Amino acid sequence: MTQTSENVTWLTQEAYNKLKDELAQLTGPARTEIAAKIAAAREEGDLRENGGYHAAKEEQGKQELRVRQLTQLLENAQVGEAPTSADGTVAPGMVVTIAFDGDEDEDDTMTFLLASREYASTDIETYSPQSPLGSGVIGHKVGEDAEYELPNGKKASVRILKAEPYQS
Repeated sequence: MTQTSENVTWLTQEAYNKLKDELAQLTGPARTEIAAKIAAAREEGDLRENGGYHAAKEEQGKQELRVRQLTQLLENAQVGEAPTSADGTVAPGMVVTIAFDGDEDEDDTMTFLLASREYASTDIETYSPQSPLGSGVIGHKVGEDAEYELPNGKKASVRILKAEPYQS
């Protein structure tokens, strides 16, 4: 999944189908199952000291949050391949290779998919376009240096070595 400023979420057909199936499971059988767990726990007595009831309610809350996330994601979904850059500019939906501190030694390079995890089922490391690294490299061209903020507040720089469209 990748998102553009127009709030469109790009999904491969495979990712879209997987998320739609997950939503159907959560709003159908899983919702019925959690309701049954809550009802059974409620019958056990005092709800203030009923660990099973509280655990089931917490599970229901997490499940409903995921339903809302999936619903919003699928409402904004554009199925197909994300738009890519023809001039080597880093954009969501691309596999990017970077070198840390401008060092092109293979030990200091990293390759990742610039997208959200739902974009495709892949073993390649994935960084969100909204992450510090993702937002730092977006818009830069191959050969350029980019800077992003580390969790400790310091800046790190990388050199863009390669940016290619993701092939599922």
